[in-house]
Amino acid sequence: MLRITESSGDAKRVVMLEGKLLGAWVDEVRGLFVGTAVDSFPMLDLSRLSYVDRAGVEMLQELFRRGARIGACSPFVAELLRCECKPDRSQVSK
Repeated sequence: MLRITESSGDAKRVVMLEGKLLGAWVDEVRGLFVGTAVDSFPMLDLSRLSYVDRAGVEMLQELFRRGARIGACSPFVAELLRCECKPDRSQVSK
């Protein structure tokens, strides 16, 4: 199960993903970015993802190559994505 929450604060859109990002949900998440200009990509909060399968990792990496940024994530997800993810709570609104 995946929960997607969108919020806006200080003119910044944040998309929080909670639960498990599995192949069945990849198109749903990808759809949030269709037609979005690179300079207006939302910040991703992945701090509450408990699992990401291969399809989810590939989709997230694709989004990062296109300009998406991580506001927060767990060490587990950072390792899956092979990125340095330092939580920046000033960028992520609750």
